[in-house]
Amino acid sequence: MRKLREVLRLSYSAGLSIRKISASTKISVGSIQNILKLAVQLKITWPLPEDWDDQTLALKFYPRSDAQPSAKFQEPVWTDVHRELKKKGLTKQLLWEEYTQQYPNRCYSYSQFCARYADWRKKQKRSMRQTHRAGDKLFIDYAGPTMPVVCASTGEIRTAQIFVAVLGASNYTFAEATWSQSLPDWLGSHVRAFEFFGGTTLMLVPDNLKSGVTKACRYDPELNPSY
Repeated sequence: MRKLREVLRLSYSAGLSIRKISASTKISVGSIQNILKLAVQLKITWPLPEDWDDQTLALKFYPRSDAQPSAKFQEPVWTDVHRELKKKGLTKQLLWEEYTQQYPNRCYSYSQFCARYADWRKKQKRSMRQTHRAGDKLFIDYAGPTMPVVCASTGEIRTAQIFVAVLGASNYTFAEATWSQSLPDWLGSHVRAFEFFGGTTLMLVPDNLKSGVTKACRYDPELNPSY
């Protein structure tokens, strides 16, 4: 990153904590931890040698990066960014940090990265805007990622499913964790969601989960009798 020198100075010379360095440089705590860990492995201390410019320093940390200094910023490949963001666990923060490691002296700041990505998305294919009336639809599904739950007495780790129900008009959301996506948990989560919202909508819009929809069909789906 272009702020490698500042991170090293604040840590070794000023003696600031990682969180204070993060607040000062606007670099994530995880990235700063990785920089300082790599500095120890590379035996890089402060002050740096006088003949080390930003390009030399960047190549010490990221030998495979394009560390050529330039007044022109390197534009990310937004189609790749957009595709990567669809993967579980990937965020714009992580993709920006990978981008800064690849072009440490020609990278946009995180705020500019996000703003330019938003501008790029606006220029892509238009999508139809859906308008929902209040009390009309409740969208229901399980979130993809599960959550680990640790037993305090035994240390055993179990994974919990995350049930989510969202009102179409207001985006008002109910979410809870259950041990499975089986029929009893599926029905129980619905009951608790209705109690949370204080009523029901005219229509429920679930995904084709087997506990709710036995046979999927666009026009005449076969619902589970208990559901």
